[in-house]
Amino acid sequence: MKVGYLGPKATFTDIAVREMFPEEKAVPYITIPDCFDAIIGDDIEAAVVPLENALEGSVNITLDYLVHEVDLPIVGEITCPIRQHFMVHPENKDHWKEVGVVYSHSHALAQCHKFLHKELKGTPSEKTTSTAAAAQFVKEHPDIKAGAIANELAAKEYGLEIVREDIHDVSYNHTRFIVLSKNKVSLPEGKPSFKGYKTTVMITLPSDRSGALHQVLSAFAWRKLNLSKIESRPMKTGLGNYFFIIDVDMKQDDVLIPGVVAELEALDCKVKILGSYPYFQLGMEKSRVQHI
Repeated sequence: MKVGYLGPKATFTDIAVREMFPEEKAVPYITIPDCFDAIIGDDIEAAVVPLENALEGSVNITLDYLVHEVDLPIVGEITCPIRQHFMVHPENKDHWKEVGVVYSHSHALAQCHKFLHKELKGTPSEKTTSTAAAAQFVKEHPDIKAGAIANELAAKEYGLEIVREDIHDVSYNHTRFIVLSKNKVSLPEGKPSFKGYKTTVMITLPSDRSGALHQVLSAFAWRKLNLSKIESRPMKTGLGNYFFIIDVDMKQDDVLIPGVVAELEALDCKVKILGSYPYFQLGMEKSRVQHI
């Protein structure tokens, strides 16, 4: 099986793929839309893309593609700890504070704001499609005297020197990745990292009805269904038009969740199940690079 992911090699998404699909062929793509296009075009059987970061929130392009562009079910979720390091080309390791620019993904730059402000005052930053892309660029352009914010695997993959470890502002930093596939994908539910099941529901409220959101939440509450997340996103049909993404902490069954759907549809809500799937929580020890 071919599994696509946000590349190049050594992104945090790559780490998630190595953990969950160690025997499968991993195929890197430059952008998240490229991953979606590859699975729709049957170039790969599954794709792993970031969905949410604990500090920076949802990855909006992933949500928007799931809702507006494709019809792909979520078949799994992997939560990984995020450890950001500052790295430079080995030729520049003795003068790393003199770098002229810092490259990384926009989320990583935001996660390391204090380090950039205190240690590299005034040094401009440039956004890249991923942290690994930043590391790759620094490796290929030693003459620029640039630095990259990325993970330990990226440093090893691209031969960079880590000059400052763990530069993220907050110690607890995790990212949720989702596994997408047209078909059922077998995930290793016997692993210690397996934590349970979730069902993700998209709900569009009827227009101009007072208390509609309260009625939606009540449909879950009186059935004693625990909601681990609720988020609104614009419908892209005009100001004030939103849909809601809700995560339910249970596997889709034959009674409770179908009952919620029927109740909400009776209230003129539009309801779509985006997936019912196992989820996994990788421990902090997993962030020390595995499977190299």
